[in-house]
Amino acid sequence: MNPTPPNPATLYRRMLRIRSIEERIAAEYSKQEIRCPVHLSVGQEAVAVGTCSALAPTDEIMSGHRSHAHYLAKGGSLHRMLAEMLGKTEGCTHGLGGSMHLIDKSCGFRGAVPIVGSTIPIATGLAFQHQLDRDGRIVAVFFGDGATEEGGFHESLNFAALKRLPIVYVCENNLYSVYSPLAVRQPANRSQLGLATAHGLAAEAADGNDVVAVAAAMQRAVERARSGAGPSFLEFSTYRWREHCGPNFDNHLGYRTEAEYAAWKDQCPLLRCEREYGCVRDPATLAALESELEATFAAVRALPAATHPDLLSLVHA
Repeated sequence: MNPTPPNPATLYRRMLRIRSIEERIAAEYSKQEIRCPVHLSVGQEAVAVGTCSALAPTDEIMSGHRSHAHYLAKGGSLHRMLAEMLGKTEGCTHGLGGSMHLIDKSCGFRGAVPIVGSTIPIATGLAFQHQLDRDGRIVAVFFGDGATEEGGFHESLNFAALKRLPIVYVCENNLYSVYSPLAVRQPANRSQLGLATAHGLAAEAADGNDVVAVAAAMQRAVERARSGAGPSFLEFSTYRWREHCGPNFDNHLGYRTEAEYAAWKDQCPLLRCEREYGCVRDPATLAALESELEATFAAVRALPAATHPDLLSLVHA
């Protein structure tokens, strides 16, 4: 059974929590305790929260390099994520993977890999496994618009359509692949939806900064997958606020204009919820989030640094 979609206030609180966590990570990064690269999802929270709200706890997801929001939205542990980023043994990959290699099967987060598009075929194989096992689980895989230019994307969609796999391909189209806009990477007359429908998938586009619209589109895709009708491709238009990799802002590099940035910032998923669905950023919720972050950072910092056996001994074990 698919879960009942949460109301806008619940979705809003989930986005606010992820925003608070990401902004705290950005603020802490200069202390150099987090020694791995970080790709933040500030501005893109609606896609993670809306899609995961339509999934059952037993369903599984995979992600790419910008994975924090997906992990947290699927129910991942903040403690284990921060411990991973600070290189602690209690991290979700025991301090070995860092920000871009989160794995936590306890919440259905089967992995994140930084190589662009690389988790798409892995997730497709995972969906094939669930189909063969007839266990009723579905898979969602998150990727950016740049991943649609990879060969594995096309091979995966073809196979998923052929086998009618229980998978949803979730494209977060934030207009850029690092610093390259769509215009220099893809022909103007080609659309992401066109690619998906050409491979035989049901495809739908929605406003990626409207969490309610994201949740509704994902609900339809999940119902399709759950019923055995096959895979879907969802394209959500959204926008990252901070630099491609790191805690800062990079508009000064000139690859995007201040006017473009301001226009998208006005479409902030949190502000949209406040304006369109009457959600409120109340002081009590903000205080609770601040307390959670303070306590979690303090607990993680108090952990001893990760210790691991010689890696060659693991290879030969």
